[in-house]
Amino acid sequence: MLELRNITRHEGAEIFLDDVSLTMQRGDLNILLGPTLSGKTSLMRIMAGLDKPNSGELLFDGVSVLGTAVQKRNVAMVYQQFINYPALSVFENIASPLRVARVEQRQIDKQVAEVAELLQLTEMLDRTPDTLSGGQQQRVALARALIKKADLVLLDEPLANLDYKLREELRAELPALFAAMGAVLVYATTEPTEALVLGGNTVCLHQGRVEQFGPTLDLYRTPASLRSAKIFSDPPLNSVKVECVAGQLALAGSQQKLEIELEQVPDGNYTLAVRPHHLSREPETAEDIEVQGNVSVTELTGSETFVHFSMADNPWVALLHDVEDFAVASSVKFYLKPQNLFLFDSDDALVEWQPAIKS
Repeated sequence: MLELRNITRHEGAEIFLDDVSLTMQRGDLNILLGPTLSGKTSLMRIMAGLDKPNSGELLFDGVSVLGTAVQKRNVAMVYQQFINYPALSVFENIASPLRVARVEQRQIDKQVAEVAELLQLTEMLDRTPDTLSGGQQQRVALARALIKKADLVLLDEPLANLDYKLREELRAELPALFAAMGAVLVYATTEPTEALVLGGNTVCLHQGRVEQFGPTLDLYRTPASLRSAKIFSDPPLNSVKVECVAGQLALAGSQQKLEIELEQVPDGNYTLAVRPHHLSREPETAEDIEVQGNVSVTELTGSETFVHFSMADNPWVALLHDVEDFAVASSVKFYLKPQNLFLFDSDDALVEWQPAIKS
């Protein structure tokens, strides 16, 4: 078990990590999700022992490891930018942790063959890294992390340089492989979709702080804050300021009301949010809520359409699972289900509410 207690790291006035506390179990996949500069790599470097926090505790199986040298920790780390030994063959690159551990040659041959087959490197074992493509070199780095059988495995966007097919295969296989080793697995990504595919637990990070931590699907379905919802939305989350008066929502600063009433929600100012793929062109039930605006840009991707439009002067986007073109400045209407709406209070915390559609 890996425990981080009130970890803080800063350089002068610049804060990289701010009071981070997490507990990660052996065999679990833990995903660090957040945009660039949210603190993912800073957190991993402290876990690995490459950096020291200014304050806080780091414990592994109940024992503090902050004073333990990197070389004495059983940690494997794979970066987005692959790191291999250029003078060694692919075989020796993969086998290097076993050499250090003085594993006998027969076992080295067996284990290298197994991991090479998994990562489609069997035909390349006699080659040197400089003869491989970037994606192939990244697979070598992954193989070395796999074969080490570390207690803590840190993967910093490790699949970004791989081709689509292999990336999808490894997303499905890596968590089970590392879990079987009994390691604590930490995987950093900027992509909400990747977090959902991988499953496990997710840490939503924002400017060095933990916004939320828990089972990945729980965070996606019930974000605790507006920041968590934004971190876990790609394309970006749609939001608009609203006012609640006597259970009725209206757009902030406008008399335009939304056809929805809220039960047990105090009067006040709120943020209403919805994910782009929850907007549809046609209503499916009488309870669906209509939103409208003017088109600014239409993006066609081959099988999907991203429609960018203004919603009460806020930039919104609808993700349609079809190919449809819209003229710039044309008026559009979209529909959404009340159960797909998020409501956040003035402190950006999620508000629990029950919709009651107007009769």
